[in-house]
Parts: sequence; structure tokens; C-alpha cells
Amino acid sequence: MQATEDLMREHRLIERMLDSLEAAAARVKAGESMRVGFFMEAADFIKDFADGCHHHKEEGVLFPALEAAGVPRIGGPIGAMLAEHERGRLLTYEMRSGAERIRAGEPAAEDKLWLSAQGYVDLLRPHILKEDTVLFPMADRVIPGEQQGALAEAFEQIEREEIGEGVHEKYLGAAAALEREIGRQ
Repeated sequence: MQATEDLMREHRLIERMLDSLEAAAARVKAGESMRVGFFMEAADFIKDFADGCHHHKEEGVLFPALEAAGVPRIGGPIGAMLAEHERGRLLTYEMRSGAERIRAGEPAAEDKLWLSAQGYVDLLRPHILKEDTVLFPMADRVIPGEQQGALAEAFEQIEREEIGEGVHEKYLGAAAALEREIGRQ
């Protein structure tokens, strides 16, 4: 098994959350009422799973392996992915901030909320596509087969030691709860 298969499975889970987040952002934009906690829970999912688990594996394991295999960080796909990860962190912060401001009684923050939520969706969909169709196939070609097992073990170690056992099950449940709330399940 290629180590990138684990990352692609995580992409499918992240896409489920993106579908729900996009639907919620569209409702807010249309003036419909949405539970503010929905956006806080989506921000937690992004921070803890998409960034804290998935991007952590990429930045801490995959990208260094790609660099060691000769793929440049600057001016190449690694640098572009890192920049997008940073942009995603900013949008997540802005989404949470907008939700907190609404919770504090600032209805004008709704624009910030839906703009940052939709901005995150608009960033992540092509980001995932680039990783799935360009970066991960490149990794499968340039990282020697004997190193693939070590990458997969490093991914598992991150989950065990830094994130905690059952991370996928926890976030499968979180994505399903967001889907149910938005009426997608």
C-alpha cells in the first residue's frame, strides 16, 4: 500500500465536511438561520482533523520525504501546498471569529462568517484535487517503495502519539453530525 492512500482516504472525509460547510454558508448568505455552533464545530473539525492530523502528516512526513527525493520546496508543488495550508488556517480562524462575534450579538459578522466558510471551501476543493492528481502520484513515483512503509508507519505514529487513537472514527462521527444537521444524510 502506498502511504498516500491514507491521505486520499482522509481527503474523502474532509470533502464530506466541505459539502456540509458549503451548504451552511449558502444558507447564511441567503439570510437563513443557521446554528452558530455548526460553524464552530466545522472550524474544530478543520483545526483538529484537516489541519492537526492530515496536514500534520503532509508537512511533517510526506513533504520532507519528497524534498529528500529531490522535489524542491521553493517554486514547486510543496511550497504551493504549504501556502494553501497557511491560507486555510487563516480562513478557519476568520470563520471561528465570525461565529464567535455572531454568538456575542454582532449580526453584521454574518458576512464575515459565510465569506470565510465559503473561502475555505473554495480553497480546499482545488487543493485536494491537486494533491490527489499531481502531488500524491508524484510522491508514489519518486519515493522509493521501501520507504512507503516507513511513511505509513510515521503517519500511524502521528495519530497514536500526537493526535490520539480513534481519530478517524471520531471525525467520521463529526462529519456525519454536520451532514445530518444540514440535511445531507
